[in-house]
Amino acid sequence: MNTLKYNGFLGSVNFSEKDGVFFGKIEGIDGLVNFEGESVKELTDAFHEAVDDYVAYCEAEGIEAHKSYSGSLNIRISPETHSYVATLAKQAGMSINAFIKTALEQKVAAML
Repeated sequence: MNTLKYNGFLGSVNFSEKDGVFFGKIEGIDGLVNFEGESVKELTDAFHEAVDDYVAYCEAEGIEAHKSYSGSLNIRISPETHSYVATLAKQAGMSINAFIKTALEQKVAAML
């Protein structure tokens, strides 16, 4: 997925060939905030304006701007991968949960 980043927010980027317009939405929020533009500059400007408007709205309403997550995540993996993870976790002296948590944190840190 192509994305835009601004002030800690992430926006998706899509293109409608039929309409000749780029469009997207702010990701990771409780709500739906869309933006669009006919060029990359227009799309970027519209995204920045959408984020600024959304943050102002949240401040005025006294609500949290970013979506809150519980910290609990269920994933589906193949039985073969599950077996490998269990073996690697055991070799590392960790629970499967701790092993996956560490692996995800390392991957996320490397991507930021």
